[in-house]
Amino acid sequence: MTRNSAAGNMLDKAVSILDCYRPDGGSFRMTELSARTSLPKTTVFRLCADLVRLGLLEREADTYRLGGKLFELGSLVPRRHDLREAALPFLQDLFEATRETVHLGVREGYEVVYVERIHGHDVLPLPSRIGGRLPLTCTGVGKALLAFSDAELTEQVLAGPLARLTPHSITDPVRLRTAIEQAQVSGLAYEEQEAAMGVSCIAAPVFDGQVAVAALSVAVPRARFRPAQLAPAVRTAALGLSRLLRSGRLSSS
Repeated sequence: MTRNSAAGNMLDKAVSILDCYRPDGGSFRMTELSARTSLPKTTVFRLCADLVRLGLLEREADTYRLGGKLFELGSLVPRRHDLREAALPFLQDLFEATRETVHLGVREGYEVVYVERIHGHDVLPLPSRIGGRLPLTCTGVGKALLAFSDAELTEQVLAGPLARLTPHSITDPVRLRTAIEQAQVSGLAYEEQEAAMGVSCIAAPVFDGQVAVAALSVAVPRARFRPAQLAPAVRTAALGLSRLLRSGRLSSS
């Protein structure tokens, strides 16, 4: 094995340790990391020590958690950083108009990655968090992105197993196709207790060209979910951000 291939192999192993913290973060003992990665404990111990030294992990007693440097680096990814900076005024306007929790998300593969979130005053049992991922099919943001992505992606998602996060998650491809088609017609996507019980959501796509590059949403307790009242504010925020991106004053890529 050459030096380069050995280094690459160790890098793969280090990344596999960091991947253990998807999707919710948390803290793990070395034995847990070893079990999750199927790596020998001695290898995990050595790699964790290096990751701690580099600031990518932090050690607290006998557990390891993600380090602050990962957050710093993640916030500097150009596409997300620029999009987030452009979107913040629109997210703040949307929050002021609704006083509810608002999200900005982008698509990576078959998942939504949340780039920003502003909390409403109610403590909602939301699985979303900045930097976190959820299936496209279980969220309003995800459905908005899916509805205005290329048709090939839609067919790939519909052909695969559909995630179930709650009893209300749509696992029937026929129902999901209908929801996508309705979003394409109305320009709005809905999620009703599909990602978290007691929470509903309305979302709108954000465009840079003909394809959605992001989506904005408002999440509301199910008991006071009034889509007709929320829709104008969501549309206005998404249209405003789309105009900014299309104007060329800011690049989303």
